[in-house]
Amino acid sequence: MIDQMHVCDVALIHDVTIEPAGGLTVLTGETGTGKTALLSSIKLLVGERADASAVREGADGLCVEGRFFVRGGDPDGCVVRRRVSADGRGRVEIDGHMASVRELASGVGSTVDLCGQHEHQRLLAVQTHVEMLDAWAGESVAAPLAAYQKALAAAKDAVAELERIRELGRATGEKLEEAAFALRRIDEVDPQEGELQELEDALPRAEHGEALVEAASGAHALLAGDEGACDAIGGAVRTLQDASRYDARLGGFAQSLESALIDVEDVASELRSYADEVEFDPESLEAMHARMSQLQGLLRAFGPRMEDVLARRQEAREVVEAAGDGGEAERRARGEVQRAEALLARCADALDEARAKAAPELARRVSEQMGRLQMGSAELVVTQERLPRAEWGRRGPSHVEFLYRPGAGLTARPLRRIASGGEVSRVMLACKVVLGEADGCDTLVFDEVDAGVGGATAVALAGVLADLARSHQVIVVTHLAQVAVMAQRHYLVSKSAGDVPQTSIAQIDGEDRVAEVARMLSGDASKLSLAHAREMLAAARG
Repeated sequence: MIDQMHVCDVALIHDVTIEPAGGLTVLTGETGTGKTALLSSIKLLVGERADASAVREGADGLCVEGRFFVRGGDPDGCVVRRRVSADGRGRVEIDGHMASVRELASGVGSTVDLCGQHEHQRLLAVQTHVEMLDAWAGESVAAPLAAYQKALAAAKDAVAELERIRELGRATGEKLEEAAFALRRIDEVDPQEGELQELEDALPRAEHGEALVEAASGAHALLAGDEGACDAIGGAVRTLQDASRYDARLGGFAQSLESALIDVEDVASELRSYADEVEFDPESLEAMHARMSQLQGLLRAFGPRMEDVLARRQEAREVVEAAGDGGEAERRARGEVQRAEALLARCADALDEARAKAAPELARRVSEQMGRLQMGSAELVVTQERLPRAEWGRRGPSHVEFLYRPGAGLTARPLRRIASGGEVSRVMLACKVVLGEADGCDTLVFDEVDAGVGGATAVALAGVLADLARSHQVIVVTHLAQVAVMAQRHYLVSKSAGDVPQTSIAQIDGEDRVAEVARMLSGDASKLSLAHAREMLAAARG
C-alpha cells in the first residue's frame, strides 16, 4: 500500500505530496492538468523504465519518493526514492540503500498493479491467468500443485540419473581401462573419509613426542614440584589469611589467590596426565609417514583434495560396474523413470481436476461482476488444455487461459484479440473484485477505466470500485462524478496559467469537493449542479 508519495520536477509538477487513503482515492481535474504525470510518478516508484523526457523543463532532474506498507513486510514501512537526471541517468534507493530497478520491480513493484486502459496489463499476459485461478481457488489447488511440482522434480531427477548411467555404459575401451586402473590404484590404498585430516593432526604429535613430554613434565615440575608455584601461592594465601585479622581487605586477596591455586593445581594434574599419555614409538611414526606418502600420491594423481580422490573412485567403480552388469543398472534406472512418470501423471490429473472444478465458478463470479458493469451478456470463459509432456512446467501440465465472449451466441476468444481497452479495464476490475484478498497486489491504479462510460454504467462502475476498495487500496483517475463521490480521499489536479504552467494537487473536502463534483456533472457550478452534487455526496456517505 502506498502510504505517501512526494513528487518533484516531473513534467509540469514542481513539488507535490499526496497521501492516498487505504481504500478508494480519486484524482480529478480538467483534461491536460497533469494527472498523467502523477501516474508516471507511480510507475517510477514501482520499477518501470525511466525517461529523461519526464524531467520538468529547466530542472536538473526529477525525484519521486514513496513510503510503502507491504503485507508481511516491515511494520515501519519501506521508503523508495527514484531519481532521474536530465541526461537520463537514474538512481534507485530502497530504505536508504542503493538498489537496481529490477529489485524495485520485484519488491514493492509487485504489490502495485497499473490498470490503465493502454497499459500492458496482467490480464492480457496469458501466463498470469493460471496464477490468478490458483490464487482464487486457494488450498483446493495449492495442495495438488505442490504434489505435482514435487513429482515433476522427481521425474527430472530420474531422467537425469538414467542418462548418467547410459553415459557410463557408453564408455569406450580406453575409458574403461582408465577407470579400471584408477579404481585399482585407489582401492590398493583404500583411503577413508576423514583419514587424511586425522593423520595430519596426529603426525606433529608423533614426530615431536619427546619434546612434548619434556615440556609437559617440566611445566608440571615448575607448578607442583618442591618450592614450585603451588607451594608459593599456598604460602602467600596463609600469610594473607593471618594478616587479615588486622585488615579484612587482605582476606579478599587471600580468597582470590586460593581460587587461583585451585586452577593451577588442576592444570598441573592435567599436565602430568598428558605426559603419561604421550608415547614415542619409532615404528608407529614410520608407519604413519608411509601412510601419508600413500595418500599424498593419490592426491597428486586424482586430487587436489581427498574428496576428489573419493569421488574419482566412485565414478570409476560405476563405470566398471556398468560395463560388467549386463545393463542391469540401466534397467533399474528405466524402471525408476517409469514409476516417476506414472506418479507425475497421477499428480497432473489431480491438479487438472482441481482447476477444472474451480474454473467455472471463477468464470461465473467474474461474469456476474461484468454484468454489474453493464457489459450485457458478455462472459469470461476459463479454458484448460493439456500440453504435450515435453511442455509440462512448474505451473502445471495444462495451458490455462481466460477468454472473452462478447455475447451468448458468440465465440469466446483471447482477451487481447477481441476486447476493447475499455472492456479489458472492466474485465480486469471484475476479476479484481472476485479475487479479493487472494490477489497478491495491495494497490490498484486505474487510469481511464471509465472511458466511454456513462449513465447506469457509471453508477455500476462506482459501486464495483467501492467494493474493490474494501480489499485493496484503489487509486483512480476519473472523469465520472459517480466514482468521485465514492472516494474516501479526493484530490483535485489543476494547472496554473501563464508562460510556465505548473501542476498543483490539493486534497479537497466540504464545499470545494461539492464544487468539483458539480463541475464533473455539468461543467459548471450552477445551483442545480451544486445541489445534485450535494445529494450524490450525501448518498455516498450513506
